[in-house]
Amino acid sequence: MIAFWIAAAGLSAVVAALMLRGAARASVAASLGKGGDDASLAVHRRQLSEIDDLAERGLLADAELKGARAEAGRRLIAAADHQAPWPPASPRRRPLVLALAAAAPLLALAIYGLTGAPGAADQPFLKRVAEWRNTDPAQLEPQKIAAVLEQIAIQRPTDPEPLRNLALARMAAGDAAGASQALRRAVILAPARADLWAGLGETFVADSSQTEGGQGEIGTDARKAFAEALKRDPKNVSARYHLGLARIADGDVQGGLADWKALLADLPADDPRRMGFGHQIAQVQADGGLRAAAAPAGQPAEASQGTDVQDMIQGMVAGLAARLEANPDDPDGWIKLVRAYAVLGDAARREAALTQAQARYKDQPKVLAALRQAAQTTAQKTQP
Repeated sequence: MIAFWIAAAGLSAVVAALMLRGAARASVAASLGKGGDDASLAVHRRQLSEIDDLAERGLLADAELKGARAEAGRRLIAAADHQAPWPPASPRRRPLVLALAAAAPLLALAIYGLTGAPGAADQPFLKRVAEWRNTDPAQLEPQKIAAVLEQIAIQRPTDPEPLRNLALARMAAGDAAGASQALRRAVILAPARADLWAGLGETFVADSSQTEGGQGEIGTDARKAFAEALKRDPKNVSARYHLGLARIADGDVQGGLADWKALLADLPADDPRRMGFGHQIAQVQADGGLRAAAAPAGQPAEASQGTDVQDMIQGMVAGLAARLEANPDDPDGWIKLVRAYAVLGDAARREAALTQAQARYKDQPKVLAALRQAAQTTAQKTQP
């Protein structure tokens, strides 16, 4: 805060000095004569007049007249370029300028006092992330969840799971490029996981959609990622769907449809995506692949929104559980963990965390009451 006031005072002083300097130079220019010209400009103008007079008296030839006038004009322009660009001003205006120079910082200070928050404490980003980390995950926005998961990923540099959850959070926040960066790091840590490769391909498609304003092109990077996913899991739904779509986009409509029909046959009978995917196949057959990219809701490539949110929350809860394992003396943290497990509907972990916390704080009735309330009230809210 002190640094802010020092900077504000310095800036106000500089502005006032510039205003006074301009007023002073304008006053000097006004005192030098007509139009604010100094003696050098008057000399050059007099030379031009003398040249015109000699020409009228026939003492200068046309060629000499043109050369003399050009040289005198050049000198006049050069002298004028060195003059200050301040307009003439009356010395009587200096008190007004002084008043404005003094009023400007005072007015700025008054406005800041009315609309600003001079007494507010600093809020470092890492401090805010720590607060979000201790908040119920279900109450956080995707951007805040991403910030917390990023810190968890830094603390667990060899674990790809926080990076996967970070990618989900960034995708939910509309940051497909950031999600791609997270999954690039994840596949380096766990190159054998097909789900990470498929997720990376999906982020490439989403990033293409955001940058180009279209449905999302399955470019070279996306195809490579989906191919890597199929190498590790030939049954991966997302990879099979997108590579089939890529074949249709390349003009191989029959080949792409064959891949899609095989995928549809492999989907379980109770899979909710079957209906939407079957409709898309019929649509592509009807229009010859012209609208293959305009996939309806329910396509196999589309991740379930509920699943994504659950994954992000689970990543947050995993980070909270890991922190309590390292530093268990945190009653508020245990209360939040019990409540978070209840929100997720994970009764087994909720009861395990509740039992562990009750054993640790058996001599603290207030903490025990808060733990029971967190488990019971939240469990009631999550019941159908």
